Amino acid sequence: MALLIIPMTCFGSTLATSPPCQTPDDFVAATSPGHITIGGLFAIHEKMLSSEDYPRRPEIQKCVGFEISIFLQALAMIHSIEMINNSPLLSGVTLGYEIYDTCTEVTVAMAATLRFLSKLNCSREIVEFKCDYSSYMPRVKAVIGAGYSEITMAVSRMLNLQLMPQVSYESTAEILSDKIRFPSFLRTVPSDFYQTKAMAHLIQKSGWNWIGIIATDDDYGRLALNTFTVQTAANNVCIAFKEVLPAFLSDNTIEVRINETLEKIIAEAQLLDVLKNVTFTDEGNSFHFDANGDMNTGYDVVLWKEIDGHMTITKMAQYDLKNDVFIITDQETKNEFRNLKQIQSKCSKECSPGQMKKTTRSQHICCYECVNCPENHYSNQTDMDHCLLCNNETHWAPVRSTRCFEKEVEYLNWNDSLAILLLSLSLLGILFVLAIGIIFTRNLNTPIVKSSGGLLVCYVILLCHFLNFASTGFFIGEPQDFTCKTRQTLFGVSFTLCISCILMKSLKILLAFSFDPKLQNFLKCLYKPILIIFTCTGIQVVICTIWLIFAAPAVEENVSLPRVIILECEEGSVLAFGTMLGYIAILAFICFIFAFKGRKLPEHYNEAKFITFGMLIYFIAWITFIPVYATTFGKYLPAVEIIVILISNYGILCCTFFPKCYVILCKQETNTKSAFLKMIYSYSSHAASSLAISHVSLDSTNSSITMTDPSSGGRSAAWQEGKDLQAQAFAHICRENATRVSKILPRKRISSI
Repeated sequence: MALLIIPMTCFGSTLATSPPCQTPDDFVAATSPGHITIGGLFAIHEKMLSSEDYPRRPEIQKCVGFEISIFLQALAMIHSIEMINNSPLLSGVTLGYEIYDTCTEVTVAMAATLRFLSKLNCSREIVEFKCDYSSYMPRVKAVIGAGYSEITMAVSRMLNLQLMPQVSYESTAEILSDKIRFPSFLRTVPSDFYQTKAMAHLIQKSGWNWIGIIATDDDYGRLALNTFTVQTAANNVCIAFKEVLPAFLSDNTIEVRINETLEKIIAEAQLLDVLKNVTFTDEGNSFHFDANGDMNTGYDVVLWKEIDGHMTITKMAQYDLKNDVFIITDQETKNEFRNLKQIQSKCSKECSPGQMKKTTRSQHICCYECVNCPENHYSNQTDMDHCLLCNNETHWAPVRSTRCFEKEVEYLNWNDSLAILLLSLSLLGILFVLAIGIIFTRNLNTPIVKSSGGLLVCYVILLCHFLNFASTGFFIGEPQDFTCKTRQTLFGVSFTLCISCILMKSLKILLAFSFDPKLQNFLKCLYKPILIIFTCTGIQVVICTIWLIFAAPAVEENVSLPRVIILECEEGSVLAFGTMLGYIAILAFICFIFAFKGRKLPEHYNEAKFITFGMLIYFIAWITFIPVYATTFGKYLPAVEIIVILISNYGILCCTFFPKCYVILCKQETNTKSAFLKMIYSYSSHAASSLAISHVSLDSTNSSITMTDPSSGGRSAAWQEGKDLQAQAFAHICRENATRVSKILPRKRISSI
């Protein structure tokens, strides 16, 4: 206790005001000699009185505002040194101390630092200027302090000149961890980086985002404020206000925790390097300095609570710097920690999943509105700054969605009602084809079947219709590469073969009933049935082969729709697809022209006008198909082509075979050889009568000319001569027509049969 009484008398001359400094020794607060002297800097007084003299004199003024807590820290340093001296730890070596009161003023601390750096055992207390201080012996070997970071930074810059170790018990400014600027600085408290990190973590854990900050107007406060602002912004916490208070305030209601002091002092040689590597334990916890000179201690999280007008401080948790977690010791403090979340400190209500924050015109990002995520966007957490975009190729999301949904794959399925309807029509067409084939087979030798080109031609055409109806099945179901390549090729080739056969029949009808010798000669040269069919069909085969080799249709996933993936056949080449359809259209147009030429031939045995109607139906269907196919989108696109194929196929089938089936089944009396010859004779007689009538018309014209009264006698000779010439021409025409009719009519009957 005697050791404590001596410094008490040194410090306690007055608690309110320290005496003015008259000599350097008066400036020392407490001192004790030893082989190794350790300096101490403590802010025992709150501030230094400003001089009332003007101009101000360069002297150290009085200090006022005694701080009992800091005084106790100075006593702790003295007590620790005395304990070491009284122990066998440093045998034969005595530690001394030289403690100064900084009065919470940088100027006073700098004056004390100059004395620390003065040369040892020198009659005059001076600091020598040297280029190399390796052999320089200052009066103290290490410095404990100071408390405030602002003072510590100024002192440390001076001590760096001689690399004198400095160990601070309270300075927590983050910049002091910079070993380039402060190479000899160490501290027993963590950096403000971890303190502000722990505060930001605690605020985030409590669910707050709208806070105010109060800081002191010094290096410690300003640096901590900047670090804390950055860390809160990273956690989406907004600062409602910042209040900077004067740096040095006294508040008797706040208990300042007494920091732990050094317990082991080591020898003089290489003191700084040894201090950096020192490790000691306290209550089972190991402590050491890291590479930045910071102690690996944590923080105590305390709760200030006012109960019955009195402020109580309760330790809630301990912050672990290494693992960035709060360590809670008991259930009661855990409940207190949980209650912090019930305190509302937010500018806006949190946005639920499926929403995002929309910042208002306010300067704070924590003040926002909650808006729903648009389509194909989602958010799965609260208070998300923006909604996440779904992969539009494979997923989709409705408005205000919390997740993405996988798109459904769609195509014209076999179970679809439209597909069932179209398949039913195709099957019905196939039944019609089979029924017509049976009817024609059973009536093979009748004039109707013979006039249709014979059973072989009818079978080929019916086979083409069968393949056309069957090709519609390749447009339904899940598309495969095989079906994509087969459906267009099968339709194109079979339909071309059908049109080629009908074209051959149109030529035959026109050849049988034509009276024009020039046209007959041309048709005779052109009429090569097998060559026509193989040539027309072969060209289409070449087109389809080139298409399949260079740009074959393939399966493609159409992802342009928002919620579904359309599995469809991509035609590969629009040019090849158009060429295939265009070639069929050209053949159909030629067939239409030939059929139109023979539309007025014998009724029951003439297919020309029905072929004309069939081609018209084909043109109407495919002309309508082009704009509809170009504007239709989705899984029902194949159905458009199926409908057009069915319409054109039904049109040609009905116009080509249904009238003949009607005659075979319902008008059997006209389907005989005698009836056929009678019809041919009637048509031939009608044609001859028409020709005779045209001759009589010519004769009547000539008679009218003869009865005309000439206006003058001089013209009677010319008129008579013209009359003779006309009579000769009329006789010649009659002979020619009579010969032509007699020659044509028998041949026409044979050709038709």
